[in-house]
Amino acid sequence: MRQNPGMRIQNILIPIASVLLVMAGYRVWGWAGVALAAGGLMLWLLLHFTRLMHVLKRAADSPLGYVGSAVMLQVKLKSGMTLMHVVALTRALGEPLSPPDSQPEIFRWTDPSDSSVTCEFLQGKLVRWELRRPEAAEEGATTRPGP
Repeated sequence: MRQNPGMRIQNILIPIASVLLVMAGYRVWGWAGVALAAGGLMLWLLLHFTRLMHVLKRAADSPLGYVGSAVMLQVKLKSGMTLMHVVALTRALGEPLSPPDSQPEIFRWTDPSDSSVTCEFLQGKLVRWELRRPEAAEEGATTRPGP
């Protein structure tokens, strides 16, 4: 399984930056600096964990693969968004279309009019998405009944 180079750098730089921050804290303020740096890092981790829990709590209350408007979701999507960010936008977990633990991960969200957005994630980042509308709705919109 090939990993995205940007993801590898992020996985390496965050721990290195954390260690450097703790070392700088020790160098400037001694053990109090270590406590301050460690406390700041813990606060940062807890903020991310809290955000993740809020997103998942909201998603748990919605049906799997549901979104209010597929068209509005498609407009808000951008390449590089994380899966967590997309789940926060939809307020629902996507319907998985790919086998578990495989790359890329493919999820679909469908709205009440049967329009759907299919998203492809590689290493947790959005790389491609597609909006599909039902054909019957499009044909019904173009033909009007006579007077």
